[in-house]
Amino acid sequence: MNKHVLGGMVAATILWPVVASAQTTVIETTGSTLPDEVVTYVQRENVPSVTVTEDVRVGSTLPGSVQLRTIPRQEKFSFAVINNRRVIVEPSTRRIIRIVE
Repeated sequence: MNKHVLGGMVAATILWPVVASAQTTVIETTGSTLPDEVVTYVQRENVPSVTVTEDVRVGSTLPGSVQLRTIPRQEKFSFAVINNRRVIVEPSTRRIIRIVE
């Protein structure tokens, strides 16, 4: 019996880092797959930043006063530079799906 308890404790000790790291995964996008070319385009475009007081985070919605920029051949995505942060947005909902750092 003691061998089983000891074996379980050893297994738990060995597997604990794997289990703990699995819980730190962050999902940055919604159900839409975000092509690499979208991120590359947003990173290289030079557009002015707009200042807003609202919280800029994944899942938040941009105010109507913010101009969304189109991304060629990618009608599912738009972008803006908000408070000096580049954000990729779903144009139909104006919801931020990724912040490009």
